[in-house]
Amino acid sequence: MRIQKAWLFLFILFNIYACKQEDQKIKFTFLQLNDVYEIAALSGGEIGGMDRVETLHQQLIKENPNTFLFMAGDFLNPSLLGNIKYKGERVKGKQMIEVMNAMDFDLVAFGNHEFDLNENLLQERINSSNFQWIATNLKHKVNEEELPFYKVDESARIAIPKTVIFELLDDDGTQIKIGFFSSTINSNPKDYVVYTDFYEDAKHAFTNLKAKTDIVFGLTHLKISQDKMIAHMLPEVPLIMGGHEHNNMLIPVGNTKISKADANARTVYVHRFEYDKVTQELTMDHELVSINNEIPSNKKVAQIIDKWQKVLNKKIKEYSPNAYDIIFVANEPLNGLDDAVRSKQTNLGSIITKAMAFGYDNEVDGAILNGGSLRLDDFLEGNITGVDIFRVMPFGGSVLKVKIKGQLLHKVLQYGRLKAGDGAYLQRYNFDYKKETKQWLIDGSPIVDQKIYTIAISDYLLKGYDIPFLNYENKGIIDVYQPKEKELSYDIRRVVIHYLKQGQ
Repeated sequence: MRIQKAWLFLFILFNIYACKQEDQKIKFTFLQLNDVYEIAALSGGEIGGMDRVETLHQQLIKENPNTFLFMAGDFLNPSLLGNIKYKGERVKGKQMIEVMNAMDFDLVAFGNHEFDLNENLLQERINSSNFQWIATNLKHKVNEEELPFYKVDESARIAIPKTVIFELLDDDGTQIKIGFFSSTINSNPKDYVVYTDFYEDAKHAFTNLKAKTDIVFGLTHLKISQDKMIAHMLPEVPLIMGGHEHNNMLIPVGNTKISKADANARTVYVHRFEYDKVTQELTMDHELVSINNEIPSNKKVAQIIDKWQKVLNKKIKEYSPNAYDIIFVANEPLNGLDDAVRSKQTNLGSIITKAMAFGYDNEVDGAILNGGSLRLDDFLEGNITGVDIFRVMPFGGSVLKVKIKGQLLHKVLQYGRLKAGDGAYLQRYNFDYKKETKQWLIDGSPIVDQKIYTIAISDYLLKGYDIPFLNYENKGIIDVYQPKEKELSYDIRRVVIHYLKQGQ
């Protein structure tokens, strides 16, 4: 009897021990965001909000401690809050760093908008971050030298690496290493930034990581066509988490998936994995999660958001006490993406230029606005508030009524057309270009060189910054009306808000 009990005891011990041994399988989770410029919820509080994202983040950590939080570029700029002055200086991403620090991001890639900040300010933001950055195809130009970007931590300079490796361990002891490379689009050239070949750098990074890790992933900020190039070149990379396009997608390229969530945390991607070390097989599940008012707020992050919202609200109320009222419902998304407003006529550009004419009781022949003054780099949809209009045009400025000779007007329109892809590209009202005859039309008729036209124009455009010859000194400018402070056109945002409120 004692022998039987002894064998039973040994059998139980063996099974307990066996259960604690590595099963050679490990599960892990990625939470992916990209192109997030606003920390607070949008559309009257209905969508987005980094406090809600953090609630999801914590839920995923409880589900699996091997959960990682990623940002696939573009978060320091642009935003309405980032462009206001606080304690004597523009916020410029300070609010995002504070929120992301509280959320414990694991890894972030540079987007093109990170380089909207000047060199010193970007360095301050990097230094104040507590998360890991990655820069595979970026270098910092310092006195003609090309060096890695770096972070100053306790007086030490720590280079931002080209690749990053995380070690994962689960409860039963299964352990793996996963590696990451990044790629950033060269669409924001700055004197202090060197963009190297993202294609070749990704290939070299993958080769280096493959020898040291079990799986390699991409964290990119590229056009989807460029992400596809990398996926074709590196078929062993199972997932490329990307950004830049602002609309969600999950695109298969061979065995690789390319994922992008909606901008401003309207959605996020949750990627769940299981890896078998014996067979080296990886299974993936991808879930696009809507961030909306059904997700509770995380208190820690909400407190930070509330602090910055009070700063913003104080500034906004100086211009409009009812700025958070819903003024328009956009059933069709209004396109304010940088790539769009700087290269083609968009529905958002049409609304704004029509509002400019409305500000002068439509007693103008047309309206023009430089695309670069629209700083949203996102879509507006659903309930639109006055704050959304401030987000689109954070710098404001007046709408002028200008009498201009047809010859100069034609030259201005042509210059804007040829600047497609640049901030000088013109959003327009009542102007069309006829390709067949290479003519500009106003209200359907060709512009007459010697005729004098009256147009609504942003005050910025008449300063000659975007179109050098368009300035007060040009003899083609016959007269300029400057609106008074009490008039709608004194602030372009005011006139757009009023226009939309009228149900236009």
